[in-house]
Amino acid sequence: MTDTARFEQAQKDVKTLDRKPGNDDLLFLYAHFKQGSAGDVSGKRPGMMDMVGRAKYDAWAKLKG
Repeated sequence: MTDTARFEQAQKDVKTLDRKPGNDDLLFLYAHFKQGSAGDVSGKRPGMMDMVGRAKYDAWAKLKG
């Protein structure tokens, strides 16, 4: 199975989970999806008032490279 096929299968599998993952797991999944689909983090880090956006940005930024 190619990396692309595994990535696409993982996207499908996430949508069929029995229960919603916890916040840490959701950030992990989000960061890996963004890194796999868009590459390294881009744009400015969200401000302090955007806690969700900031957490997502930070999780994605950890995967840079």
